[in-house]
Amino acid sequence: MLRSLCNKKGMGMIEVLIALFMTVVAVLGVFSLVSPAWRTSTRSDYLGRASGILYEELIRQEARIMNPCCSVTAGALPTVTVNSSGQTTAQAGDVQFNVNTTITDLSTATSPNFWGVTVRVTWPGHTGISESLVVSRQDGFTSTLGCALGGTACQ
Repeated sequence: MLRSLCNKKGMGMIEVLIALFMTVVAVLGVFSLVSPAWRTSTRSDYLGRASGILYEELIRQEARIMNPCCSVTAGALPTVTVNSSGQTTAQAGDVQFNVNTTITDLSTATSPNFWGVTVRVTWPGHTGISESLVVSRQDGFTSTLGCALGGTACQ
């Protein structure tokens, strides 16, 4: 009776193989999550950078349109390329974002001086993000510098 209570044989070969198999399955499961995690992280980085570029362009166009000294021409503006490093020339590893801005005249006879600004930011392999804004002229945003220079400070 005493002998059956103190069995000191240890683990058998089958138990070791089962534990090893379960460990391998768990490690492979974790490795299978690495690739999607990298893709999600990369997409998140691109979206964050693109949203910052989009916001800056919307604010710049809004400030320009709100100033009565600046002329506003409806239509698509030339596409601008922005490097992710913020430099004017592409650096090693830079992603180039294309910024397309379109200004639409929304003025009517009863509501003059209204424009719609649509900005789309794209990058390689992605359709991009876009946002629109309605802007009106406001006398409080008159820049005396812009008026004095004939609107050249409106760029």
